[in-house]
Amino acid sequence: MPAQKGKDLLLKLGDGEVSETFSVIGGLRTKTLSLNAQTVDVTHSQSTGGWRELLAGAGVRQASISGAGVFLNDAAAEETRAVFFGAQARNWQIIVPGFGTIEGAFLIANLDYAGEHDREASMALALESAGALTFTPES
Repeated sequence: MPAQKGKDLLLKLGDGEVSETFSVIGGLRTKTLSLNAQTVDVTHSQSTGGWRELLAGAGVRQASISGAGVFLNDAAAEETRAVFFGAQARNWQIIVPGFGTIEGAFLIANLDYAGEHDREASMALALESAGALTFTPES
């Protein structure tokens, strides 16, 4: 994957309808996607050379997304707040240029608002996966 522009990494929230439509929630200046898999250690006294052995396909997988920036409009701000206060697991998409799209249910774990007296009000959020995710490679 060659170098890509960070601004092209997009975070979108689904509208929850049967034929789901996804919308960009804000002008995020920083975005991070973390994919994690817990390992299951099955090392025992007969493990070759005392090297650790891991059980393939076991453990829990999860994804975390974080971002910070500004809301682009009132509707996006209101929808994000409603999802947070409703503790809703909603479908989100994160589009990684040169890689593909990861989609699935996430909960908003953190929703932060900040502002300095001489700057714009900003927001930050953190999402935690709440079910199986799908990956669609970029074509």
